[in-house]
Amino acid sequence: MIESNHIAGRWVAGAGPAIIDVDPARNEPFAELTAASVEQVDAAVAAARDVAAQWRRFPAPRRAEILFRAAEIMTERKEALSIEVSREMGKVIDEGRGDVQESIDLAYFYAGEGRRLLGMTSPSESRHKLAYAVRAPIGVVAAISPFNFPFAIPALKALPALIAGNTVVLKPSSETPLMANRFVEIMQESGLPDGVLNIVHGPGESVGEALTHHPDVDLVSFTGSLSVGRGIAGHSAQEGKRLTFELGGKNCIIVLDDADLELTVRAVLWSAFGTTGQRCTSATRIIVQEGIHDEFVAALADAAEALQLGEGVDEATDVGPLVSQRAADKVAAVVEDAIESGGRAMTGGRRPDRPGAFYEPTILVDTPREARAEREEIFGPVTVIVKAVGLTEAINLANDTPYGLSAAIFTESMGSAFLAAEEVQTGLFYVNAGTIGAEAHLPSGGLKASGDGRREASVAALDAYSEWRTVYVDYSGRIQRAQIDFAAFEESDGNR
Repeated sequence: MIESNHIAGRWVAGAGPAIIDVDPARNEPFAELTAASVEQVDAAVAAARDVAAQWRRFPAPRRAEILFRAAEIMTERKEALSIEVSREMGKVIDEGRGDVQESIDLAYFYAGEGRRLLGMTSPSESRHKLAYAVRAPIGVVAAISPFNFPFAIPALKALPALIAGNTVVLKPSSETPLMANRFVEIMQESGLPDGVLNIVHGPGESVGEALTHHPDVDLVSFTGSLSVGRGIAGHSAQEGKRLTFELGGKNCIIVLDDADLELTVRAVLWSAFGTTGQRCTSATRIIVQEGIHDEFVAALADAAEALQLGEGVDEATDVGPLVSQRAADKVAAVVEDAIESGGRAMTGGRRPDRPGAFYEPTILVDTPREARAEREEIFGPVTVIVKAVGLTEAINLANDTPYGLSAAIFTESMGSAFLAAEEVQTGLFYVNAGTIGAEAHLPSGGLKASGDGRREASVAALDAYSEWRTVYVDYSGRIQRAQIDFAAFEESDGNR
């Protein structure tokens, strides 16, 4: 049992129940932590509130130095952290390395922003008057992160919040709590003052509710399911809290007749089965033009059959386990519903006979539109092939979902590519590349039910974690009334 909650600069045992962190490949305990009590959530928020004014006044370039040191420590420990990511969450080791590298990239990026945090200046409509705007922190941020990027998403939320001058209380998923602790440990080691970044563990219905309802929390940053996000949005709106959400997707890849078949198959494999399908940007619908449909389905099925299941830490593994047996149960239920509805599994559709939370990479065809696999975010190694006559129908099918996070098209026609980029309703769009993969310096987020319109990563995230303060400095020596006084032209700049 480790002291799992970090409050006001101290690691403390939780007063709540035990959290068993399971290695999903072996179905064995990986670590044991304790959940926080509601009283400990209160203490964590109080610690963040107590130091908020001091941290806000701490110069942003000095904050940046802490983030830079954190990036250096992450780089030094990358391989050890990557192995822990793979063991805890199940993703293959290369993706574990990618999880840690994303955190490194984010830390370096926001360290750079600490010497910018750009505001704006503008000419005033009045004479002898300076007008400018600067960013100001919002206050205490509740950051709630999911299981699928256990190291990167805590960084994705905390780092822009911290560089903007906010304090943070982090609550990670109880399925992958250890890597969030590793992130907090590194931030403290880098010189972050006590109370600026706190972490509490526990179930959403107790710890999460206490945190998001807390009157001293000013902003809630949440990544997770649409249903939970809407619940948080409802009570947060009533309580006057700011929000930034990422709520998943039902992502598609459009494959036109002129696509490079080999390239497309490789990309779809990665987009559908990378991270065992447990990404918000995973491609669970492949919309294929009828001329290439049969050839594409056969090639994709052959490639999927060749994928190797195994422990994520094994370099030979292509597809690791799902995060838990419960997650595997959900995937099995979605596939069963599709087959009962008239669909067929071209490959997969089964749990392998081995320990762990595994499910075979599965390609479904002939599923009706009302099937769960066609409508829901699956979060598993399952994709559905849908036939389309041409680009117009493909775009209409792509948009036939409440989500709008990520989409892609494979084609040799730039006209088709640009038309799809204009018409497909997603926040992320790829041409001749899969639906997954983002870079720290570019905005990430979705349209429609996939989010709240704000973006994560890049300078765009600073808009979520800061607010504008506009300042007017009038040195004219007289009262000037905006939109009312229209002074006559004065010949000399020295005249008042």
